[in-house]
Amino acid sequence: MNPRIHHRISSILQIILLVGLAGSVWRQHWSTAFTTAVIILITLTPLVLKKRWGVFIPPEFELMSIAFIFSALFLGEVHGYYTKYWWWDIALHTSSGALLGIIGFLLVHILNEKENIDIHMKPGFVAFFAFLFAVGLGAIWEIFEFSMDQFFGYDMQKAMLNDPSGLTDTMWDLIVDTLGAIVISVMGYSYLRKAGNTSFLERWIDRFINNNPRFFKHS
Repeated sequence: MNPRIHHRISSILQIILLVGLAGSVWRQHWSTAFTTAVIILITLTPLVLKKRWGVFIPPEFELMSIAFIFSALFLGEVHGYYTKYWWWDIALHTSSGALLGIIGFLLVHILNEKENIDIHMKPGFVAFFAFLFAVGLGAIWEIFEFSMDQFFGYDMQKAMLNDPSGLTDTMWDLIVDTLGAIVISVMGYSYLRKAGNTSFLERWIDRFINNNPRFFKHS
């Protein structure tokens, strides 16, 4: 897909958020307005990284990140999609495992290629780190959900009549987080083993490396 299309879709999602923010302020729904404003700020992270530190983010990953934030927070939390559609939470946690796996892979890959860091990790370890990074942050998020429910009366764990503790929701979240992380880790391992640049992850990595040469000694 053309990068301009990715940027346009991202812009459309951000415009929808702005309209939602304006509507919340107009109706004086201050809690929703605050949440929406925070979501908008989060979606601007790729732009800040590019403008402030000159970090190029592949348009596909930028769109995927903004779409995930839009779906998880704006549609899921603000508009209640988690309760309207039983599969919404599962789909988003699978996506989050994949996104965090990509971030973890890129982080350790950058460290592995920096000239001023005397370390060289094998492909298997890089992929394993990406996997642990994604699963670890997924677990931290579950702790955050539990804390918000316990101390502030939220229902982020989506407690049900047959499971008021929210344990089932938490376990399924961790399971699909892990599955998403496994997929990305296998793709990352394939990339480092030079199995061929065919997957979307491999294309994103190549584009990230080529557009951020200062991070990589061999670029």
